[in-house]
Amino acid sequence: MQRLHASLQKCFAVFVRDVYSVNWMCRYTSIAADTVERKYDCNTYLNKNGTRGNSYKSCKRTPQKQICQVVLQHFDQQYYEELGEAWSTAREALLCPSGWQYAVMMNRFNLSVEMMQSLKCQGYSSLLKDAPGSSHSSLQCFVSKTQSRLPSQQHRPGKLKQYYLLNAASLLPVLALEARDGDTILDLCSAPGGKSIAILQTVTPGILHCNEWDILRWKWLKQTLESFLPTDLYSAVMVSNLDGRHIGESEPGMYDKVLVDAPCSNDRSWLFSSDDVQAGTRIEQRDKLPALQKQLLRSAVEALRPGGTVVYSTCTLSRAENSDVIASVLSSCDNVELVDLTGQVASMSQHFTFAPGNMLGHLVIPERGKTWGPMYVAKLKKLY
Repeated sequence: MQRLHASLQKCFAVFVRDVYSVNWMCRYTSIAADTVERKYDCNTYLNKNGTRGNSYKSCKRTPQKQICQVVLQHFDQQYYEELGEAWSTAREALLCPSGWQYAVMMNRFNLSVEMMQSLKCQGYSSLLKDAPGSSHSSLQCFVSKTQSRLPSQQHRPGKLKQYYLLNAASLLPVLALEARDGDTILDLCSAPGGKSIAILQTVTPGILHCNEWDILRWKWLKQTLESFLPTDLYSAVMVSNLDGRHIGESEPGMYDKVLVDAPCSNDRSWLFSSDDVQAGTRIEQRDKLPALQKQLLRSAVEALRPGGTVVYSTCTLSRAENSDVIASVLSSCDNVELVDLTGQVASMSQHFTFAPGNMLGHLVIPERGKTWGPMYVAKLKKLY
């Protein structure tokens, strides 16, 4: 533990200071605000010129109504082939933003019993009551069968938020992580911090290392954590601005659990791209994403101690970015094995629709009345 602290202190900030400037090979933007799903602009990460530039601000507080036909046609061609009629179901839900649902994750550090009672009176129910990995009663998340969305809470320095709005399926990777008190945990692609916040709702880790390489998103991540965590937890949370592909090399065998919520071609966001040219560029660059995702996942495996586990997740339906990434790492790393998540999936089937026939991981497909997802999740264990 002392070794980890000494190493991390060279490059980490814990809410109160900036890190040194680092030259990066390429960049990605990560996750949007807690009120909507993750929205990536992966083209900037794949830019070959290596400049940092400004992040493309594709994140919106509310989905745009105009459907991007360029993206839709691309998805129709790919997903009908990969998913068959399941794409028809997902397509209908994704193209109707007015029907999208939002879950409410309560903040245990500023818990409002009155608010939870109010949610129940409004027809909300607990998402995690019978889910494996949710034995910690402090993780409280409520969902409604109808389209409903609470107003987002603004960041106020010194005052903790009461709740976090999210796509309920995004909690599946956190549940699959099965974090325990005292664990040393790495959230490799963390901004703006929703899954890190969820981890901290369930356990008190020895260390939670939240990494985000993009400097703007890194600042956003720190603000999110500040909005939900009391100051006495700051010493257990470290925030870094590093290229996730190299963390495994610099910190080998240091973590009990690693979460790789990888940059991906976010289906829900891309369908409402306002710029056809930008959308076309995204599609052209899309086939380069799996290489990046494999690098991140291999880095995560290297960062694990023997016996540790890594959870890999995306918010795309793409086979190339999901099960193909897992298959590649399993074939190239003889010290990892797939962990069975069947029990978790079975217990959550009342809330989520899972695509059939996935041998490597599980894929949540949105449908009317259950608009959660897309969300892919798989888990690996490091043997030695």
